[in-house]
Amino acid sequence: MKFAVVAHHSRREQAQRLAAVLGAEIFMDEESHGSTWNHRRALVWANDQPDRVIIIEDDAIPVENFINKAALWLMRFPEHLVSYYLGTSRPPQYQPAVTEMIKAADKVGRDHILFKRLIHGVCYSVPKKDIPATLERMDMDAAADFSIGDAWMSVSQKEICYTIYSLTEHEDGERCEFNRDGVTSRNVRKARRLSGPTQW
Repeated sequence: MKFAVVAHHSRREQAQRLAAVLGAEIFMDEESHGSTWNHRRALVWANDQPDRVIIIEDDAIPVENFINKAALWLMRFPEHLVSYYLGTSRPPQYQPAVTEMIKAADKVGRDHILFKRLIHGVCYSVPKKDIPATLERMDMDAAADFSIGDAWMSVSQKEICYTIYSLTEHEDGERCEFNRDGVTSRNVRKARRLSGPTQW
C-alpha cells in the first residue's frame, strides 16, 4: 500500500508534513491547474505502482493508527472505491440522503455505507485494476470527486464505500478554488464522525 498527497502550492508545509507521516509521494500543483488535474496526476502515478494507492488531499488530518486502519478497509472491500472521509456541509444536495443512510446503518450495527457518488476527494482509494478505464472516462471539467467517482462507477457498476467513522479529519481552511456547483456554503466542512483522535 502506498500514498499520494495531492497538494496546492499555498499549502506546501501542510502537504510536506502529511507526506512525511505517510511516506507519501507529493503531487504539488505549482501553477493552480486545479484539483481535478492534480488528482488525475496522482491516479496516473498510482496506476504505475505495484501496490494499491491511497490518495489524500493536503488538508486531510489522519487519525492515529491511520495506515493500519486504512489497510483493513482495503482488505474488506478490495473491489470498491473506498472513501475514508464522510463530511458535513458539502455538497449540500447529498447531505440529507447521507444522514438517512447513516441512521439506517446505525440501526443494524453497520460501519459503512454504499453511496451513488464520490462526494469528497479528501481521502480515497481506487482499485488498481480499475484505474486505466477510470482515467479514460474522467470528465476534466467536473469537480475532482465527481469526475473520479462517476468514472469509476461507470467502469465497475458498483457504489462507493464510505467509512462512517472517518479515518481523516478535514482542516477547513481557505479554499484553493471555487465550488464548481456555484453553491456558496459557510457551514463547517468537517468529518461527521472520527474513528479516533487525530495525529495533530
